[in-house]
Amino acid sequence: MSAFQHQQGSLHCEAASLEAIAEAHGTPTYVYSRQAIESAFLAYQTALTDRPHMICYAVKANSNLAVLNVLAGLGAGFDVVSIGELERVIAAGGTATKVVFSGVGKTRQEMLSALEHGIRCFNVESESELLTLADVATISGRTAPVSVRVNPDVDAGTHPYISTGLRENKFGVDVDTARRLYQVAHGNPALTPVGIDCHIGSQILDIAPFLESLDCLLALIDDLEAQGISLQHLDIGGGLGVSYQESAPAVEDYLSVLSQRLGSRDLELVLEPGRSIVALAGVLLTRVLYLKPTTAKDFAVVDGAMNDLLRPALYEAWQDIQAVTPREGRAQNWDIVGPICETGDFLGKDRQMALSEGDLLAVMGAGAYGFAMASNYNTRPRAAEVMVSGESVHLVGQRESLSDLWQREIIPQGPTS
Repeated sequence: MSAFQHQQGSLHCEAASLEAIAEAHGTPTYVYSRQAIESAFLAYQTALTDRPHMICYAVKANSNLAVLNVLAGLGAGFDVVSIGELERVIAAGGTATKVVFSGVGKTRQEMLSALEHGIRCFNVESESELLTLADVATISGRTAPVSVRVNPDVDAGTHPYISTGLRENKFGVDVDTARRLYQVAHGNPALTPVGIDCHIGSQILDIAPFLESLDCLLALIDDLEAQGISLQHLDIGGGLGVSYQESAPAVEDYLSVLSQRLGSRDLELVLEPGRSIVALAGVLLTRVLYLKPTTAKDFAVVDGAMNDLLRPALYEAWQDIQAVTPREGRAQNWDIVGPICETGDFLGKDRQMALSEGDLLAVMGAGAYGFAMASNYNTRPRAAEVMVSGESVHLVGQRESLSDLWQREIIPQGPTS
C-alpha cells in the first residue's frame, strides 16, 4: 500500500498532512516517506534470504544524507558514480567496503581516494580505465578489486536516454573485449578480478531483457572459469521500473526468476536498484500561482519548475499529479507548467483537474531523480526536503536562500583588460 493516502479528505504522507507540511516548509518541497523507503529495500532483502547477496542502492537516484542513512541502517551497500557520492555515503554512515564504484569517467584522484577508503569493487568500463587503475594501484602500493562491466547489446525497451546496454551506448565493453580485460587483470599483480557487472538501463518494465543479459554473463563466467579465472560475485545492475503509469514487475517476481536462472552456482548476487527503492516514496509539493485559460490551452502555473523536477522536460516522463485537497467542481484539461522561461518547463500535460489559484498539488513518484537532478536555472533556489516517519516530520534538506546561489562567485577587483 502506498504511503501517500487521503485521510479526512486530504492527502497525507504516512500520518502527516501534506497541507501542514507545505504550511510549515513552503513550496516547492520534496516529501519522502521513511516507511516506503524501508519497505522497498526490504522487499529485495527478503526475496534473497536463501542466496548470498548484496543490495547496493544506486546513490544517483536520491543522494540525500537522510535517505542514505536509512538505507545504511538496513545494511545496504551502495553503487556510486563519483567520489562525491562515495563521500556522501560515508558521511551518512555507510560502509566503504559495501560500495561498488561505477561510471565511465573515473579520474586518477577518484580511483586513489576510493582505494584509500577500501571500497568493495571498481566496475571498470574500458581498457584505458583498467590500465589507469592498475597504474594508480601500483603507485599507491594497493591492489584494486575489479569487475568488468559487460555491454551485452540488449535492448531494454526503455527511453533512449536511459538505455545503457546497447552497442551504441557509452557504457561497458562487448563480451570479447571483456574476456581479454579479465585476462589482463588476472595477470596484473595490482588488480584482482572479483566480479562481473552489467547494467542495461533504467525504468525497465519487462523481465526478459534482464534474463537475456544474465545468460550472456553466465556464459562468460563459465568461459573465464575454464581459463582459471574464478569470480566471486555477479552484479546484474539495477533498472527495474516502477509504476508511474504503466504496470511494473514485482520485485519478488523479478528476483525469483533471476535466482532460478542462477541455479546452484556459487556466486554472490549483487544488485544496484535505485529508482525502485525511492521513486514511489517521494512527492514534490507545489502550489498553483495562476490559472491561465487560453483559446488553445489551459495552463495552471505553479511554483515548481523544471529546475526542481527535470524528468518531464528531459524524458517527457509522465508522473501522476494530485490535488492534495481535491475540490468539487468542473474538471478542466490543464497543462501544469512552471515559471521558467522555457516552453519545456512543465510538470504534466493534459491533466483533468478542478483547480483554483492557491491549490496545493503533489507530483507523485518524485523520490527518484527529482531533487538529485535539480539545478539553480533562472537563479532559483533548490527546494526544501523533508522526511516523514509516522506523524513526525523532519527537515532533511534546507531550502536554499537567494544569497546561497552566488556565494561561490567572485567579482574581480582592480583594472581588467
